[in-house]
Amino acid sequence: MKETEIKDRIEKLRKEIARLREQYHVQNNPEVTDDIYDSLNRELSKLLKEFPKFVDLNAPENRVGGKPLDKFIKVKHKNRMLSLNDVFSVEELSDWETRIKKLLPQNQVFSYFCEVKFDGLAVSLIYENGIFVRGATRGDGFVGEDITQNLKTIHSIPLVLSKPFPKYIEVRGEALMSKETLKTLNKKNKKEDKTLFANTRNAAAGSLRQLDPKLAAARNLDFYAYDIAQISEEIVFNKHSEKHTYLKDFGFNVDSNQAVCKNLDEVVSFINKFQKIREKFSFGTDGIVISVDEEKLQDVLGVVGKAPRYMAAFKYPAERATTVVKDVLINVGRTGVLTPLAIFEPTSVAGSVVSKATLHNMDQIERLDLRIGDTVVIEKAGDVIPKVVEVLIRMRTGKEKKVKMPNKCPVCSQIVAKKNSAILPRSGLRHGQNFSLPQSSVAYYCINKKCPAKNERYLEHFVSVFDIYEMGPKILRRFKDEGLITDAADIFTLDKTDIATLERFGDKSAENIIKEIQEKKKISLSKFLWALGILHVGEETARDLAENFGTLDKLIDSARSDLAEIDSIENIGPAVSKSVISFFRDENNLKFIEKLQKNGVVIEKAKENTAKKNGKFRGLNFVLTGTLSTMSREIAKEKILALGGKVVGSVSKNTSYVIAGEDAGSKLKNAEKLGVKVLDEKEFLNMLN
Repeated sequence: MKETEIKDRIEKLRKEIARLREQYHVQNNPEVTDDIYDSLNRELSKLLKEFPKFVDLNAPENRVGGKPLDKFIKVKHKNRMLSLNDVFSVEELSDWETRIKKLLPQNQVFSYFCEVKFDGLAVSLIYENGIFVRGATRGDGFVGEDITQNLKTIHSIPLVLSKPFPKYIEVRGEALMSKETLKTLNKKNKKEDKTLFANTRNAAAGSLRQLDPKLAAARNLDFYAYDIAQISEEIVFNKHSEKHTYLKDFGFNVDSNQAVCKNLDEVVSFINKFQKIREKFSFGTDGIVISVDEEKLQDVLGVVGKAPRYMAAFKYPAERATTVVKDVLINVGRTGVLTPLAIFEPTSVAGSVVSKATLHNMDQIERLDLRIGDTVVIEKAGDVIPKVVEVLIRMRTGKEKKVKMPNKCPVCSQIVAKKNSAILPRSGLRHGQNFSLPQSSVAYYCINKKCPAKNERYLEHFVSVFDIYEMGPKILRRFKDEGLITDAADIFTLDKTDIATLERFGDKSAENIIKEIQEKKKISLSKFLWALGILHVGEETARDLAENFGTLDKLIDSARSDLAEIDSIENIGPAVSKSVISFFRDENNLKFIEKLQKNGVVIEKAKENTAKKNGKFRGLNFVLTGTLSTMSREIAKEKILALGGKVVGSVSKNTSYVIAGEDAGSKLKNAEKLGVKVLDEKEFLNMLN
């Protein structure tokens, strides 16, 4: 990459990391898992290490946490609350040791202190004369949020310290929710149809950000102390481990899973030992904190950026499992990008069953050397999003098939090109037009601007006509970005496990979405035609087509053979008939309809409406305005249509009646100007009867 591109990437990373940190620490609404967030930070650190000229001490990566929330009083920390640098392997841990040894006197002897890295909310507690006077969150490291009243509801936080206590002490620790408490809370929320908490950290943080301390008290939180930031008495701590002894004597909970280690081998032994009991541990934890135990050496090593050099957080790997890739589908996203989606044998990972995972792009497939039929290792990063991380080559049988990116879009059959192709062929483009895209992308794109897979509004229209109310625009966009759906037909292939594994989607929300999809698979012919989004075919025209042909097959047969039959239908002019015929003569549209039916959509035959054909409102045009007290305007519309009438949106000389309810607007005034008959609700009801 060029230096300018490196700089742009660093700025992009900084911006995104800052945004994710804001979502995590301030909004208490993390958008990605810890693994993804950690990965972005590692990439940024690597780039800054390789290109130190772009290091900026005032940049977001040198701040901790996020800005304090406005609803709490802001508190300035006397001593900055630091964050920790993460390591993800024994090799990285060894590299950390090598770095710190270079900063210490040669042959300096020291020990390590290991303790559990809790997955909760870091807080600072201040005691004066043994009395708890203030508690605050980390915030941005310099300024936090005063949550004293909420912290006082935690029984494991002593309101008065055990004697002998110092005149002043600032204690650092973690506010936590146990796994058992989370289960109970989520069980209660499920019964009350409330949002479920994703994990213990979110639950603890959300509890302490309640404005009403009674709500925080009901959450049954715990607190474990791990450091003394300041103390007034002339107590000299020679080692960090000594602080834990003092904290316990003062009356704080201090976790018993800790150890002083003479060397890195003993540290690794402790890490492995705790990993065996981690699953049964009462609280959420994702690693071990390792510190240089000697306080004097901590002073020598100091702090760089946001983190102390003398501490590192070893992160345990996410849970993994093996499965077999059954197929690789190519989905088309809202921007036209083609995304490979691995379909594998359903398998349980981190407590839930998964059967799909995005492969992102062909470069990743090639890097993994993944083939259809391979045995692969999958993991759920941050216990949420499944991904393929390794292919077990030795498990191959020789029958595996290589994955190829199609030359044509699987949705619209138009040309597909890689973004770093300088110029694409002119096929499908305007005469003389070259299609060039930005360099350095690994993605393949459908270049057809009218590709149905790109049209978000069409998806919104489709689910709206199908009355699938659980799937709003944001959810549809999320499903497309995750590669779960390419077009509207894919909606009917979703299952609960596809949705429940996504960030911010629990079992209950997934269950509600799937339940509604299943209930809405059966649809009337008129609504189905309307849902297809055929140019010029709105609700009324779709109804006219359905009533005239009765079945979809008859309409398709007519459209592919006889222009006159469609053109002769009342209220359907040449432009509409041309559009309908063009739609049903397009093989891609027919394949889409076939896909919908294959995925379970049932199109009901239109019932013959003799009342409408011979109804007393036949030939009459109605306009509805204002609010009716006895029925909704939608029901009023249905009644008019059932009797052969037509409902239009605006008043003209051709309007037969304007039905005016309460708070009627400009349509009533227009009717009076044009001399159109106006009916009140009572007169309209009399006409119906």
